[in-house]
Amino acid sequence: MQFTIYQESRRGSRRSNQDRIAYCYSRDALLMLVADGMGGHEHGEVAAQIAVQFITDVFRREAKPALADAQQFLRRAIDGAHHAIVLHAADAGMAQAPRTTCVACVVQDNIASWAHAGDSRLYHIREGRILAQTKDHSLVQQLIDQGRIREEAVGAHPERNRIFNFLGSAEQPQIEASGMTRLDAGDILMLCSDGLWAPLSGKIICGALQAGDILRTAPELLDAAERRAGRECDNLSMIAVGWE
Repeated sequence: MQFTIYQESRRGSRRSNQDRIAYCYSRDALLMLVADGMGGHEHGEVAAQIAVQFITDVFRREAKPALADAQQFLRRAIDGAHHAIVLHAADAGMAQAPRTTCVACVVQDNIASWAHAGDSRLYHIREGRILAQTKDHSLVQQLIDQGRIREEAVGAHPERNRIFNFLGSAEQPQIEASGMTRLDAGDILMLCSDGLWAPLSGKIICGALQAGDILRTAPELLDAAERRAGRECDNLSMIAVGWE
């Protein structure tokens, strides 16, 4: 495997950062994930940390050097992270489990597979176009699907933070998985929390990341999101990989 990767998480204008990000790889497989602890509930950062730790631990145990089935791994690992969060809450005597969104991606044999719960996103970009983008599990996404609002209005919508699918929920979360997508040289995969995508259009995200080396363009994209969000800037995190 040959790739260039950049990761960064910023606090934005919030008092603390509840996002957690990670990537790890073996000789033949790469894992990336972003978890956004839900700030409307207590200890969102704990849920995000448990999710990241659990999923990366499973990857390190099973990628020897490749995973037997990337899609099955993603479903099982994210589901396991949910149960780890619920168990932690029970052991700690919490009245309610902490909550987090999650998006994770595995690349092996030039094939990318991803899965998510919530509104943390993955973008697959090629030659200036977004080939694939995860669909948020949110009230606002339902309004888009119903044709009641335009996608460009999502970032400023007052109900943007109403998420109905996440880890740590009282009900079993629904893990939405992609198909298997072959990568070409020059493709970019970008995983991020809503603090990054909400202030920016898909066109801006796509154009910025393809404007040069992602080691330069990725932090510039974070800068742009912070400027656009201003005093309302949420935690913002990203992992971007340029496939070579």
